[in-house]
Amino acid sequence: MSDAAQPSAAEVRAAADAVKVALDRHLEAVERRSGDDDPAVYDAFNALAAAAEVYDELLYDRHDEVTPFEIPGAQDSLPPYSGPEEPNALSVLIRRDYAVAEPQRLLAQAQRLADLDPDGRDSDGAAVAGSSVHAALGVLFGEYEADEIASRHTEFGLEEGDSTLWVAAADELPEPGEWLGAPFDDADPQLVVCRFDVSAVFDEDELDGELGGLARDGS
Repeated sequence: MSDAAQPSAAEVRAAADAVKVALDRHLEAVERRSGDDDPAVYDAFNALAAAAEVYDELLYDRHDEVTPFEIPGAQDSLPPYSGPEEPNALSVLIRRDYAVAEPQRLLAQAQRLADLDPDGRDSDGAAVAGSSVHAALGVLFGEYEADEIASRHTEFGLEEGDSTLWVAAADELPEPGEWLGAPFDDADPQLVVCRFDVSAVFDEDELDGELGGLARDGS
């Protein structure tokens, strides 16, 4: 980083002071907590994490030095749970992203499936599902369960992106068809019992940490 782009010593000092203030406020919130899920403690925790992250970045940019603290990312935290203590129902919310890495492979797989389905042909008897990526995706996801596609994505010409799975608690199941028009509008983080995230950014963070360690060791 060039000298012109580096933060000033005063900026680093101000960030350090902000961490001290956030640390005091976090301790005060903990000392006054009203229960295990006190939102004041949660807010103070987030404020402390944000202040520490800013300080860590400025310290490194200015002095090429790091702190011994590991700042948890948003994917590692959830707001305090406010759902039922003994859930009678649950919702599993899943998002998986894919890139169409090999369109021809995807089209070929869809065409193979269409060839086996007499209903997937045009008036001349030709299978048309493999004629476009749009049509091929419809055939693929119509034939296979989402979990099977996840386990065989390379075979279908897809490349995995980020994914997340939320397990949310509820007192009872919704009425049939109640949420079909907007299935994810009622996703409330405060009802999430647990979540599991997969992202390449986690691997990059681990690599950055290893490289940073090498740099500090002088290797």
